[in-house]
Amino acid sequence: MRTSCLRLAGSALVALFLWLVPFFAAAADVTFETAPLQIISTGGKVHKFTVELAVDNEQRSQGLMNRRHMARDHGMLFDFGVTRQVMMWMKNTYLPLDMLFIAKDGRIETIRENAVPLSEAIIDSRVPVAFVLELNAGTVNRLGIATGDVVDSQRISDLKP
Repeated sequence: MRTSCLRLAGSALVALFLWLVPFFAAAADVTFETAPLQIISTGGKVHKFTVELAVDNEQRSQGLMNRRHMARDHGMLFDFGVTRQVMMWMKNTYLPLDMLFIAKDGRIETIRENAVPLSEAIIDSRVPVAFVLELNAGTVNRLGIATGDVVDSQRISDLKP
């Protein structure tokens, strides 16, 4: 009887593993191109970053989820393809983040600092935007980034009116 139960439990675990493999494989297959990006303060100071580009639904859905580290001068730029009110969350995101909500012309409209890791609370742009830039938490404060500053990258320049 005990051997049968162990075999049954083992079979159930194998079945569960085989059922979950496609989900983990799909998440692992999401890749991101990188590009240079700079933030130009209203005072003229320039801050340079290397960002991963989240430009399709799969990339935007994955974002920075399940990451444990990100270099100080790196981030992720989400391109939504349209200007609209954007709502983000931190589900499955272990890194505390600063989120910059950016208009189509590259101007920072809204900043949300220190987003709480793993939170499902909605982080709202408050206004229609075309992009969101995620940086390590504390970057906005450390560099003095503010609403009205301009984010410049080839991706944003290509879409400017």
